[in-house]
Amino acid sequence: MEALLVNYVEKSLEQYMRRNAVFLCERLYAEFPSEVNLQLLARCYLNNNQPHSAYYILKAEAALLPVKDLCAEVPNGAAVQYLLGIIYRDTDRKNKSIEHFRKTLSIDPLFWAAYEQLCMLGEAEEAAVCFGDATVPCVQEHYLGNASSCLLIADTDHSSDSSQRFGLEYLSRSHLKQREGNNIRDICENNHGGPILTGAVRQSKNSCCSTSFSSTPSPVPTQISDVAPPPLVRNIHLCQSEDSLRSSTQARRKFACDNESAQIRGSLFFDSGLRRSARLAAGQRSLNTSQGSENKAKSLHASTKLSSETCSSTFCQGKLLETYEVAVSELETYEVAVSEFGATSSSLSSTTDVKSIQHEIENTKLSSFISDSATIKSGISDTMKLLRTLGEGYRHLCMFRCKEALNVYQKLSSKQYNTGWILSQVGKAYFELVDYLNADYAFSLARQISPYNLEEMDVYSTVLYHLKQDMKLKYLAQEMILVDRFAPQTWCAIGNCYSLQKDHESALKSFQRAVQLNSRFAYAHTLSGHEYVIMEDYGKGVECYQTSLHVDARHYNSWYGLGMIYLRQEKFEFAEHHFRQAYQINPLSSVIMYYLGTTLEALKRSEEALEMMEKAIVIDNKNPLPKYSKAKLLVTLGKLNEALEILEELKECTPRESCIYALMGAIYKRNKKYDKAMLHFGIALDLKPSIVDVAKIEAAIEKLIIPDEMEESL
Repeated sequence: MEALLVNYVEKSLEQYMRRNAVFLCERLYAEFPSEVNLQLLARCYLNNNQPHSAYYILKAEAALLPVKDLCAEVPNGAAVQYLLGIIYRDTDRKNKSIEHFRKTLSIDPLFWAAYEQLCMLGEAEEAAVCFGDATVPCVQEHYLGNASSCLLIADTDHSSDSSQRFGLEYLSRSHLKQREGNNIRDICENNHGGPILTGAVRQSKNSCCSTSFSSTPSPVPTQISDVAPPPLVRNIHLCQSEDSLRSSTQARRKFACDNESAQIRGSLFFDSGLRRSARLAAGQRSLNTSQGSENKAKSLHASTKLSSETCSSTFCQGKLLETYEVAVSELETYEVAVSEFGATSSSLSSTTDVKSIQHEIENTKLSSFISDSATIKSGISDTMKLLRTLGEGYRHLCMFRCKEALNVYQKLSSKQYNTGWILSQVGKAYFELVDYLNADYAFSLARQISPYNLEEMDVYSTVLYHLKQDMKLKYLAQEMILVDRFAPQTWCAIGNCYSLQKDHESALKSFQRAVQLNSRFAYAHTLSGHEYVIMEDYGKGVECYQTSLHVDARHYNSWYGLGMIYLRQEKFEFAEHHFRQAYQINPLSSVIMYYLGTTLEALKRSEEALEMMEKAIVIDNKNPLPKYSKAKLLVTLGKLNEALEILEELKECTPRESCIYALMGAIYKRNKKYDKAMLHFGIALDLKPSIVDVAKIEAAIEKLIIPDEMEESL
């Protein structure tokens, strides 16, 4: 599972799918906390233009970014489809956008960002479909394909002798341990057809090496093709030395003209420039000492030929390339390997032993790059199960089925649940349920775990605004400024802070600053509209709400804001339309139901209004507004006793509301219980209602006194 997530994070970064990379890497670090994964998460934050987040998790001024993996396969299909979906979304072509996001998931089921966009558009399929067991083979194919592209498989010549093959494997394993610390750019250019040697170097190569390479068949033609292998870089001084030694002895001339001289040159690829002359001198002495020097030269041929094969197969096929500027200290390992093998290769005469060693080495090399298939499948299944749970919860939340979302998130492990992203989603769910206390608690935990994370912190500031927690809201705004003063969420929190202090001009400037930083931040437009409504500038409020809906047509807060403006202007038909739009998007909001019912009541559609109020009460039994409105509607419909029962219940829950006692007084008056009516009217006046309500209550008391005086006169 860890390897799979790392692979997809790297893929997302290479394709500039930064948000997808951040999400998957957060899941990765939550499940497998390690320094390597933490650095990868910091890299994702940096690529996603969140340097503050990278700083906070690393506690450093900069992060070391690993070298880009040249072996990684880049399936552009999913990335291109996703980008097309974003373009269509931003140009108001919703259907096309949905089509491309779905294609993205069909190509790459781990492309979380595409599913996230579908959820926000309200068109996501169930998570069990997008991340179900049926997608495991597709993910497995992607993963194994990417793993195999990085796998080193030496295409050795089976007609070669056993000592050659053993030398190849021996040097390959030694070389692979140091592949990460080298500069690879120059050799990469050579492997793509670019020349390495220029000027005098190239001339030297042509003078002494062209005949040998033109007459020597390549042991691995499918690998080398028409491109000169990297070992040529190491052969410069050898070629020059051979010209000076060619006249020494007949054996030396035969050795230099041998058809396999190219492989000898390859053996010097790993040697440093400071030690070449010493080795060449030693080689010359060994050639001149006895008649058996020719046999030793052949043994050295075998060793160097294998070394050349190692270089070509390892660097060309595996693309793990080295430059000739490798440090002397790093190359001494290979000198020892070559010398030891040259001394002992003659003793490896048993074909059975060599084959067994070769088989063991190949198995070890293969197992270091690809895990057992059952383990891979298990990891993929675990990953898809995690995404299935996260996707189901996120989809429920985007559809405003908040209770279901909370239930799903509860199924997560403690590692995943106690992360900033999950807790922020939990806080948002409680916010939509108008449970501000639990929302505050969840967001507080998210802040403790991820103080650098600003996502959904604009919602948290609104929670504190509704709770009237002025000091806590100020502290939050200050913290967000320290983290990132250029984030729109920061300026939304600042605006809420000013709005709570009744400084609406400063609040409006803060919200407008958030819009400047990100014109597609719908919530900033909506908060600006709210401030204009408070300032009774309804025209500009309408403009802000409409702009918000242009960015996100499912931002129900803006539909609700427009409905409130038209309700205040007593344009009830327009108000009903906009409230119904908000209700279609969020059918589980008791607040929207209440105001839609109020609008229907104003339109004299009491039965529909009563039905809507009953729905609001079922959704949120703790909300007193729908209950009070239901009591009023029952009075209008002549159901006085039912209305009185509701008001008695409300009186116990909210004993300081004057409107409840005023309505109870009116009911007692209609029932001709004047004493109780007078008592409740008096209590209503004692609770200091608004000036308008005071006038209504006093008028009702006067009407109550006049009938009593008329009865006494009779």
